[in-house]
Amino acid sequence: MVRHAGKEFEKRLTFGQKAADAIASFGGSWPFIIAFFVFLAFWVALNSYLLIKRWDPYPFILLNLVLSCLAAIQAPIILMSQNRQEARDRVRADLDYEVNVKAETEIEDIQKDLDEIKALIKDLRELNSSGRL
Repeated sequence: MVRHAGKEFEKRLTFGQKAADAIASFGGSWPFIIAFFVFLAFWVALNSYLLIKRWDPYPFILLNLVLSCLAAIQAPIILMSQNRQEARDRVRADLDYEVNVKAETEIEDIQKDLDEIKALIKDLRELNSSGRL
């Protein structure tokens, strides 16, 4: 039942929400961090060692602008994805609670049945020991 509800939750996501989840998933991964580090190193090296036509000389103001724009766009996307993950977790917690309540009810029923069986066994032993059986 929990898996079914998770699939239903995923079906209701819009294209933008799915895209935000994919971007947040990639943006918080080691491949992204490594690729971005390589990009930064390439940018700095190229602009530091090119003798002709530097498009962003030290102190790399254009690079700072690119990084600021990336952070300004990436942060809300990650927050949207986290909000959806929280909603998924809430649905999952509600379903877990329902399952736990049902399990508790069934365990109580089993306990009552066991108590009845114990009482019947006790009655049978008493009848057997009294010689009526």
